[in-house]
Amino acid sequence: MRVLGVDPGLTRCGVGVVEGVPGRPCTLVAYYVVYTDPADDLPLRLLHLDRSLTDLVAEHRPDAVAVERVFSQHNVRTVMGTAQASGVAVLAGARAGLPVTTYTPSEVKAAVTGSGQADKAQMTAMVTRLLRLPEPPKPADAADALALAICHVWRGGTRSKLAAAAQRARRGGTR
Repeated sequence: MRVLGVDPGLTRCGVGVVEGVPGRPCTLVAYYVVYTDPADDLPLRLLHLDRSLTDLVAEHRPDAVAVERVFSQHNVRTVMGTAQASGVAVLAGARAGLPVTTYTPSEVKAAVTGSGQADKAQMTAMVTRLLRLPEPPKPADAADALALAICHVWRGGTRSKLAAAAQRARRGGTR
């Protein structure tokens, strides 16, 4: 399974692509950070993000997209930009006909480190170790996007298989 993970952000949007199967180490395909200029008008920034994510989905042809679920922050302005970037990421996956799943930061942390309370340094160290990288992916947005992709391979992939099996059982099929 190939998964494109997105750590949404309006100024910096992390994107990571991994391949793997549940229970096995994943393999790094690529990672990026899409930047937008804070001096640009919001519609131009969102358009740039949309085009970039659409191009990356087309280039890497993932089986699924995993996006960090936006959670409430104290800074309303920051959460609004993150939410807008998240919507663009969800749309890029949906437009390509891909299943899109969102994960909370604590779900990703638990999947990758075993603790939903892990800090950024622990997350980056585990992503580096799990993907057998010679050095940590930089910036942190890229490492976070890779963590999302790993989380989906390990959790979402299994969830998807169980859902597909349940659906087949409801229809009476064995395929």
